[in-house]
Amino acid sequence: MSTPDDLAAVVDSRCRISGTFLLRSGKTSSEYFDKYLFESDPALLRRIAERMAAVVPDDVDALGGLELGGVPLAVMVGQLTGLPTLMVRKVAKEYGTRKLAEGGDVDGRHILLVEDVVTSGGAVIAAVGELRALGGVVTDAVCAIDRGEGGAAALADLGVRLTPVITRAQLDAARNA
Repeated sequence: MSTPDDLAAVVDSRCRISGTFLLRSGKTSSEYFDKYLFESDPALLRRIAERMAAVVPDDVDALGGLELGGVPLAVMVGQLTGLPTLMVRKVAKEYGTRKLAEGGDVDGRHILLVEDVVTSGGAVIAAVGELRALGGVVTDAVCAIDRGEGGAAALADLGVRLTPVITRAQLDAARNA
């Protein structure tokens, strides 16, 4: 298995793009980590998912992939761990099953949230609230990239530990190496 720095170098070279980008947090950034560039590459997606699988807590019953970027990661981690995957929507759909989380029941399950990139933690925070309201137990989240802009601290305030596969500091170090 490669080192975290090797993986950071690959992700940085393939996924960091420059321009002007509006982030979900409302901030504007001159750089963007295009997660679809690693999620659409089967070999790179697997490498990231292997890192995620290594940190899944023992008491987790299901993986919760956040719409849209967390879903392929969660499915791949599920393939590696044997854990079932829930696809967690931003809002419950207004037709059909009208569910927030597709793929199984939430009530009473210990769910590890899986996200692609965390900046402020807003999407994960919203999912934590919704899943807890449905009876789910959420104490941990894992992400491919933590931009290091307060998301981990905001989640800790809710009693959720965020474990990143790669940090912004690792990506910057890889870029400057």
